[in-house]
Amino acid sequence: MSANRFDVSGEFCALHGRYPLCECRPVIGITANFADGKATLAEAYYRSVLEAGGVPLLIPPYPEREALVETLSHIDALLLTGGADIDPRYMGEEPDYSLLHGINPARDEQELLLVQLADARCLPILGICRGVQVLAAALGGSVHQDIYATLGEGLLNHDQEPVERGVATHDVLFAPGSRLCRLFGKERLSVNTFHHQAVSRVPVGFEVVATSPDGVIEGIEAVDGRIVLGVQWHPESFIMNRDETMMPLFRWLVGEAALYRRVTELHRRILTIDSHCDTPMLSDTPYRLDKRDDVALVDLHKMSEGLLDATTMVAYIPQGARDEASLGQAAQKAVALLDWVAAGVAGNAGYVTLCSTPDELFNAKAQGKRAIMLGVENGYAIGRDLSNIESLRRKGVVYMTLCHNGDNDICDSARGSAEHGGLSAFGRDVVREMNRVGMMVDLSHAAESTFWQVLECSTKPVVCSHSSCRELCDHPRNLTDEQMRALAAKGGVVQVTMYSGFLCKDGEATLDDFISHLQHAINVAGIDHVGVGTDFDGDGKVVGCSSASQLRNITRELLSRGYSDAEIEKIWGGNWLRVMRQVQSVS
Repeated sequence: MSANRFDVSGEFCALHGRYPLCECRPVIGITANFADGKATLAEAYYRSVLEAGGVPLLIPPYPEREALVETLSHIDALLLTGGADIDPRYMGEEPDYSLLHGINPARDEQELLLVQLADARCLPILGICRGVQVLAAALGGSVHQDIYATLGEGLLNHDQEPVERGVATHDVLFAPGSRLCRLFGKERLSVNTFHHQAVSRVPVGFEVVATSPDGVIEGIEAVDGRIVLGVQWHPESFIMNRDETMMPLFRWLVGEAALYRRVTELHRRILTIDSHCDTPMLSDTPYRLDKRDDVALVDLHKMSEGLLDATTMVAYIPQGARDEASLGQAAQKAVALLDWVAAGVAGNAGYVTLCSTPDELFNAKAQGKRAIMLGVENGYAIGRDLSNIESLRRKGVVYMTLCHNGDNDICDSARGSAEHGGLSAFGRDVVREMNRVGMMVDLSHAAESTFWQVLECSTKPVVCSHSSCRELCDHPRNLTDEQMRALAAKGGVVQVTMYSGFLCKDGEATLDDFISHLQHAINVAGIDHVGVGTDFDGDGKVVGCSSASQLRNITRELLSRGYSDAEIEKIWGGNWLRVMRQVQSVS
């Protein structure tokens, strides 16, 4: 402050006379306590955030859902504070009011929804005391109504009143290797304690990472890629005694918030594209493009949450018999699936548009709309009629995968029987016709023999819309280093996919596995020839990026590993757009 505390104008001028301008600090939304019609917040919470370098923003409990969603778009992390008990009915339990110390339905209802909305957006979250219990209740776990009633005798005193709040009264034990253990650099920490409720069961994707000596859960942590942490004690209280013991927690939250903001700002500037999803496979289910539920990994809500501008929905046609009747049915099915996608887009024209060129994609972004492109997976869909290629292009199809799992009339598949020794004569005509009409040739699923012959035959760059690296996972569907170098030399692009079986041989793949394949492809093919093709809704997903809503986590990881904004822009669509322009250009 200025020397004269009443000289507000002087402080205003001093602040704005500094150069360089004050940098933007991440905004931490802090939930408020609520009683007697008043929203309140203890100074210790916002003081801890300020000391850690963040900007505190109070979120009072209110019922307006639209305002709640809008609030989340303006914060970079969420801090859930302490307060009254959680109503057990929100966890499907009958309450025992003799055990409860006051409940607040207005706060419960808002905060439980707030956590779910924040979690869907991959916001960093820190829950404190009641906050860790809210995390558990909102995300599928449960909470003891009263630890003394349910855990029996022999517990520590978990309510240190009237001892001062910033004084530690018992220890907690950290799980080795946990985030808490890393933050504090030790496996045991002295903490304060003010509670009688506690987490009894952690949600799926979480682990218990701290306990008191009597076994009460004192800390939980997301271990599936989400940046979510909850502690049962009150770390904020210590800073009021100028004690920085607990500041690692708040510095962690503010640091993650700063990274979250960087990701958000970068995605606002660049065009992000997922080159392959199989959502049309859900055409016979209740799936709706405008409805967020667990049916699909891609919808408008998840695209918005994950900051994905555009995805390519493919008409996937399984390889079947090759008699005339079966070929005709395959062609009809492909058209029906493409029409199904187009109808879903048309029904939500205020929010999404169908695109088939780079310029249309950029226009959609400028209008604030999501974009859907069309693709065909398996050239079996054109039968033996070359004219079907131009018809599909006129419907907006931007690429066609020449085959799937099995040889067809066009070429041999990576999972086929080498029927043609690569491309058939008809297949060569198909490639030439795709070049002519401006449709990208996709070599995902193709046999190596097919791959090399297409590169020789095509006059335009080719793509692999959803493939990974054989050097890291020996699977015939993956590309060898030699193939990736050749694809790059042709001007093409390999879009790394998230199908677990193409990322690792055993177990469920993680985001780290995906990033490893992405980095390997970059090292081999070059930064100008790599992108992202998730294969969402076609069994593609990894721990840490399990739907379109978590795609921002890819950017977070790339920024953490030192990739520049320009490099990330190339990965997220710049390279794919370059190939689209080249293929669609009239030579």
